[in-house]
Amino acid sequence: MARLIYGGGLGGFRGFFNNWWAIDYPEAEEHFLPALRRITNMSVADDSIHLEITDDRIFDYPFLFMQQPGQGNWHPSEHEASRMREYLLRGGFLMVDDFHGLYDWKVFEAGIKRVLPDRPIIDIPDDDPLLHIFFDLNKRTQIPGRRHLRMGPGGKVVAQMQGPAQWRGIYDDHGRLIVAINFNMDMGDAWQHADDPYYPAEMTGLAYRFGVNYVIYAMTH
Repeated sequence: MARLIYGGGLGGFRGFFNNWWAIDYPEAEEHFLPALRRITNMSVADDSIHLEITDDRIFDYPFLFMQQPGQGNWHPSEHEASRMREYLLRGGFLMVDDFHGLYDWKVFEAGIKRVLPDRPIIDIPDDDPLLHIFFDLNKRTQIPGRRHLRMGPGGKVVAQMQGPAQWRGIYDDHGRLIVAINFNMDMGDAWQHADDPYYPAEMTGLAYRFGVNYVIYAMTH
């Protein structure tokens, strides 16, 4: 598993700041990777690696994780777009997470169109193997970031998101999903806050299940 290093700038929550590409790090991986090992009995590294798309080591990692492409203003150069296209068409898998609203979508869409200009972005169908390869994930519940949570009536924690959840993707010529797009969701936050009593445990559980499916799909397709 590799995180994609891109761009610059800082973002964060409650005074803790990382580069946009490193939002939720290291806590997200520190929680998710042991869960992946425990749930699947796979051989899992203790940590992810962080790589730029131009690093030749990128081809050693079948699962690439990109955070916050909107606020991070992901604008791949021609060379970076060409390298990502090569990575994906050679069998790599990209999961994009934690971007919200129209501005973020337009930034990401412009960037991914430079990478894969002739491939449409579509809604992932309910019968896609991604949703059933390990866990059956038929209920597409929105996974909020911690910053989206508010205390509602009766002390119940509720989410105030910028729009409905959209599980989208891009497929290759063989019908294999090569880009999974979590729009108006924050799976990384659900991993990061697994031990936070304020964050709903059922959302972390769902995020773990989606993460497991993503990784297994990437390793087998």
